[in-house]
Amino acid sequence: MESIAPFNTAQTAPVALKILVAGGFGVGKTTLVGAVSEIRPLRTEERLSEAGRPVDPTDGVEGKTTTTVAMDFGRIDIRDGLAVYLFGTPGQDRFWFVWDELAVGALGAVVLADTRRLDDCFPSVDYFERRGIPFVVAVNCFEGARAYPLDQVRAALDLDKGIPLLECDARARESAKEVLVAVVELAAGEEVGRPTASRT
Repeated sequence: MESIAPFNTAQTAPVALKILVAGGFGVGKTTLVGAVSEIRPLRTEERLSEAGRPVDPTDGVEGKTTTTVAMDFGRIDIRDGLAVYLFGTPGQDRFWFVWDELAVGALGAVVLADTRRLDDCFPSVDYFERRGIPFVVAVNCFEGARAYPLDQVRAALDLDKGIPLLECDARARESAKEVLVAVVELAAGEEVGRPTASRT
């Protein structure tokens, strides 16, 4: 009888990774997920109301008219057999109860930062540090915002040297993809080694 070769799951089974995209209100999470997703992204956005202005301050993002109330979802193939599922978290305090559900099974995370409102990303940094979830911080380069050297941003956020810090444009697919690759490499224990990365 002819022998049958063993089934090699490593060669045939696709790998799916889960990455969270977090950060403060209006920092660009929905934009990043939408820019990089190869499927039509799922969005759970509601319009901002006058009643919500006191709890959803739009300083620095005056043109923002909607907010994520549950999550954003997208998908991208980094390479053959490696798919990344993106889950964008809501930015406001009152929706943080959703984070624990979204974080289950996450390989790593992106914390988006806006240099005009750096304080807004502290809760995200603290969340992932406490749970031991690998994360990178990506400074979203908003048009018209003052650019700061990454070593100054690192000092302002009090980031450990082992946490990659990059610049990105959340609107640009290739820039957003570079950030996701950095998360995958970090979680795999590889050196990020990007020109925009800083470990100082």
